[in-house]
Amino acid sequence: MSAVPAISLPPGGVLISLGADLIEIERIRGVMERHGDRFMDRILTEEEKAYCASMKFPHKHIAARFAAKEAVSKCFTTGIGKEFGWKSASVYHGARHEPLVRLDAQGQALLAQVGATHVMLTLSHTDNYAMAVAALVRA
Repeated sequence: MSAVPAISLPPGGVLISLGADLIEIERIRGVMERHGDRFMDRILTEEEKAYCASMKFPHKHIAARFAAKEAVSKCFTTGIGKEFGWKSASVYHGARHEPLVRLDAQGQALLAQVGATHVMLTLSHTDNYAMAVAALVRA
């Protein structure tokens, strides 16, 4: 078995902002049943849709991404709307399968505006709830 490389976090980083979100998975499942692809096209990137569709229980992973986008928007104190849209943050996975955030141009502009350099994210879900905690840090 090969050794897993150490995680490379920014040394001496400064916490700029923190955001969290918790959502009932049944709520997301209900919206998916009522609105289907229209809902997913509105909130998920193509990469996120493909990842969630590949999972045994896609609604749990969709709920986690919904929570992640809300948590990141709370870090920016904008919420989801004109300044920061549903697709301004895209969740993908790193080499260790850790959740990472890719920001679009709007998100990058907000990151620079608040003086941060990185978005850190953690996700979790049970059968009933999905949650996300996001942090903006400056290295």
